[in-house]
Amino acid sequence: MGIQSINQLQPGAQPETAIQSQPIQETITLISHTLCPYVQRAAIVLAEKGIEFEREYIDLANKPDWFLNISPLGKTPVLLIGQQAIFESSAICEYLDDVFKPGLHPEDPIARARHRGWLEFGSATLNAIGSYYNAKDSRQLNLQAELIQQKFELLETEVSDGPFFSGQHFSMVDAVFAPVFRYFDLFDQISGIDFFASVPKVKQWRNHLSRCESVQQAVAENYTQMLAEFVLKRQSELSKKVPNELQLL
Repeated sequence: MGIQSINQLQPGAQPETAIQSQPIQETITLISHTLCPYVQRAAIVLAEKGIEFEREYIDLANKPDWFLNISPLGKTPVLLIGQQAIFESSAICEYLDDVFKPGLHPEDPIARARHRGWLEFGSATLNAIGSYYNAKDSRQLNLQAELIQQKFELLETEVSDGPFFSGQHFSMVDAVFAPVFRYFDLFDQISGIDFFASVPKVKQWRNHLSRCESVQQAVAENYTQMLAEFVLKRQSELSKKVPNELQLL
């Protein structure tokens, strides 16, 4: 376990260097797990705002005591501002949006509230994805696949013509859904399902987010292989579909 220095000043949306609404002198460290989509949210927001930060990775199967002392729920991510800890991805992202400008939420209060609703929808979609890769038989697997597709069909009615969720500017909703869509880099290869066949706007949105530097740098280069190994260990119905060439030695 070590600390990786990150300096991402050329994020996907290409904002200006972050402007602080209050001075931050301490080192910013993102306590991470290699596969956690909620960590990815925070990493993407940090990068989109051009904030220099460090990452420290932990093993969630063997959580160190120091981590449990700063993460009451025992989950990643945790953001350290010097010695002060902020836990939960939503709290971290809201803090970053409060302190570092420009904001990633709409200025209009109703639009901002609606965006926050779609953030929760993103979390619900992650829950559906978890149920999908944990499904123990083909009936459950197909049912969960249908539920994911239904969620994408709801998104299709809301997402803009692009390139981002609400138009030309990267928002917090984009930061939430980029890790959602990343799962399908693997699922496209093993599921036998085109989850985006009926949702062309969502597909276009997914493809654009995948090209953003902030999204690409939120995970390791071998993320898809690590995810394949994770799915394999679930001993689920989807595990049976992981081909040998995607399995880690």
